[in-house]
Amino acid sequence: MSGGTAAITRGESPAARRGSTSRLAVRRLGGLVLPTYTHLVMLWLFAPIIVMTVFGFNDTHGKFNFTWSGFTLRWFEHPFAIPTLTQALYTSLGTAAIATVISTSLGTMIALASHRYDFRGKTVLNAVLVMNIAASEVVIGSALLTLFVTYNVPLGFLTIICAQVMFTIPFVAITVRARLAGSDPALEEASQDLGASPIATFFLVTLPVILPGVIAAALLALAISLDDYVITSFVSGNTQTFPLWVFGATREGIPPQVNVIGTLIFLLGALLAIGGAAFRTWRNRVQARESVV
Repeated sequence: MSGGTAAITRGESPAARRGSTSRLAVRRLGGLVLPTYTHLVMLWLFAPIIVMTVFGFNDTHGKFNFTWSGFTLRWFEHPFAIPTLTQALYTSLGTAAIATVISTSLGTMIALASHRYDFRGKTVLNAVLVMNIAASEVVIGSALLTLFVTYNVPLGFLTIICAQVMFTIPFVAITVRARLAGSDPALEEASQDLGASPIATFFLVTLPVILPGVIAAALLALAISLDDYVITSFVSGNTQTFPLWVFGATREGIPPQVNVIGTLIFLLGALLAIGGAAFRTWRNRVQARESVV
């Protein structure tokens, strides 16, 4: 086969050979463009995180941490030296954790209901889920503020949780429903045929199947809740979360501890993502071994 190809190549005219060479060069160039573009986009996305991490080691002596003054580890040795910043961080972690648990539970049930059953208002429900994601955060925040003020609900820790649950439920429901779309309903039918109750079927069959989607949805809800500023600023009252504290500090100068805490939060998220990927890989291997047996 190679001898025939070589013979054909030798029999080509110089113009044909030049054309083949140019096409090969264009193909190789095209193979480099997309990877290069992807790496540049990734670098652009991670640039703020890199700058934040680097300036967490900056030996600054003023209020503004914008100019590199030298390397130091003292900010990492005392990241919680500012009491108000530490309290704001605890508030963010607390509200985000509670909101994630609630929104993941409710969103998973909404996904199961909308995937399995046809009921009156299903189209409206799907539209509301999409509209909630597409709507402006300013509109959602002002609407929630009007709702809480109308019913005399004190603004603070509770209203922050309610707001975070409200705007993270659609993300959870859509993510889990995407996982359900690839599941096999025959597994649940077989479980019930073997005598398992609906609750036992859910915990022993349905939940393990959709667990990767549920974990992904929970991590997404946690990240959105920790990161949110706009909606939280409407319903927080006098309670400060980490994003609210950082925004308020920009008027006087952001201390290096903000960079340190931001770096720690990023590392925590990265560890959770890596742990989730490792768990999915381990689970797939276990399932592959079980299917072989």
